[in-house]
Formats: sequence, structure tokens, C-alpha cells
Amino acid sequence: MKAHLLFPLVALCACSRLPFAQPEDSASATPPAAIPAAPEVETATIAPAANARTADQFDTTSAAERAAAAAAPEPSGERSLGSTVASLGDPSRAGFWLETPLVTQVTQGRVVYPGTGKSARVELIPIQGGGSRISLAAMRLIGAPLTDLPALDVYGGNANS
Repeated sequence: MKAHLLFPLVALCACSRLPFAQPEDSASATPPAAIPAAPEVETATIAPAANARTADQFDTTSAAERAAAAAAPEPSGERSLGSTVASLGDPSRAGFWLETPLVTQVTQGRVVYPGTGKSARVELIPIQGGGSRISLAAMRLIGAPLTDLPALDVYGGNANS
């Protein structure tokens, strides 16, 4: 099947999960299981403008923040947490972060995109599920295509200088 024919089919299937697409009689429906929300993370980065449309407009990180995130890791104290497939996270959420099931508490870490060999220091935020979500700023820094689902190597521990 050609890819351009598959996208509308996938998009149509996703519509069945929208609240307005549910049947009128939802009283008999089983409520969805509660998924704990990721903790709020404070960042000094400015949130993008409400009318942001491009990656450059959404990525409001400063040159200093990008340089700090791209800095080489400490030679010791870092450990591999494994690999994960990541999608682009909420582009309106600023900073360098990775929501991933590879951690159980918020911690500092690093992600490496083997496709470019580039890495970024990120805040690792625990989530439930199998895949991960990475911030726009981190995805751009490691050179991962924004429309792909890149496999990332994740490290935790002493990722800070």
C-alpha cells in the first residue's frame, strides 16, 4: 500500500478516540484507566508564542542552553538505561526533556541519536507505556528528523558537569 494512501486511513482511525466522536450513550461505557500525569517541570526557557507555526518559532531555547545541553558528558558516573523509540513531544513545552518509561523518577540524563552520534543533556521524566516523547529542542540538537520515530540511547546518572 502506498504511504500517501495509508496516512488518511490512520488519521481517520484516530478520530474514533476524540471525545466528540463518542456515542451519545456513554453511561454504559467503561471509563478509561487513569494514567498518572507526568510531574510539572519548571524551566527557565520562555514558552513559544501562541501563534508559533515552525520549529524555529516553537524552539525558544537560547544559544547558551543549547551549548549546555550539547556539552560532553562527565567521564564517569553515567550509566546506560537502555534504548527507546521516541516521538516528538509537545512542541509548545520548552526545554530539553525526554518523557520515558526507562526511569521511575525525574532525573538528569542524556540521550544519544546513533544516526548522527550527537547527544543532548535532558531531564528524564517517567511515563507509563512503551514509547518515549522528546522535546523539540532536544530532537533538533541531536539532529533527529522531526517527523521520524528515532531510536535513542538513554543514559542516566551524572550527566551534569
